[in-house]
Parts: sequence; structure tokens; C-alpha cells
Amino acid sequence: MTKPFIGGCACGAIRFETSSAPLVESHCQCRDCQKRSGTGHGSYLVFPRRADVTITGEAKEWRVADDNGNEKVHAFCPTCGTPVYLTFVAKPEPIAVHATSLDDPSQFNPQLITYGIRGHAWDIMDSSLQKFERMPPG
Repeated sequence: MTKPFIGGCACGAIRFETSSAPLVESHCQCRDCQKRSGTGHGSYLVFPRRADVTITGEAKEWRVADDNGNEKVHAFCPTCGTPVYLTFVAKPEPIAVHATSLDDPSQFNPQLITYGIRGHAWDIMDSSLQKFERMPPG
């Protein structure tokens, strides 16, 4: 059994929990993740089914299209502004939570890097991770 993944925003108004295993754990260096995080990348755990993640509290959402025109729906706390999770309009089942929103961020075990083409020399990533120029297929 997987240790539950539990977390939430900085002020505690939004909380989430799941016992599902992540499909993938990754760093993303796309410009949207850079702007949203205020640094060189975002880090995520992607779970297979939104329905298997219990979320309490009311998030605000905003949408942005990726390079392929697919809409991503970003959810954040309206009180403290912490980004908590995102979903994908074209693929409504998966949900990605921000690694740093975990109560125990040591549970995050990155496997790969997406949008490496947009990475910055000052944002040093683990060179042993598989790196994709953009989003990998699938």
C-alpha cells in the first residue's frame, strides 16, 4: 500500500489527500511553470484519477493553453495564493499536484524533466533524470 500523499496550501484553507500512486513525478521547465513558480521550473506528481484525490476547500481557477493549444486548469488558494493542483481539459481524469504543496515534500521522487528546451543555466536540474525538449508522447 502506498503511503498517502497529503498536502495543501500555505494557509490550510485547501487540503488534499490520496492513497493513489502517481503516474509520473516530474519537473517542468515550460514558461508557464516558470512564471507561476517564480523560479526556473514547477515540480509535480500526476495522479491517474481526479476522483481518487479528496480535496477540501474552495480553489480559484485560471486557464492557460500549452504549446499544443491544450488547456490547463490551474487551481490556487484564493486566500494565500498558493498553487495547489492542475487539471487538463483534453484529459479530464489525471490531476497534478505541486510537489511543494505536500505536507512531506520528501515523498516527491522526480523521474523526468519536461520542456528542457526552456530551461535556464541557473536552474540546475539532476543530470541523471531523463530530459524531454517538450512534453513526451502519451
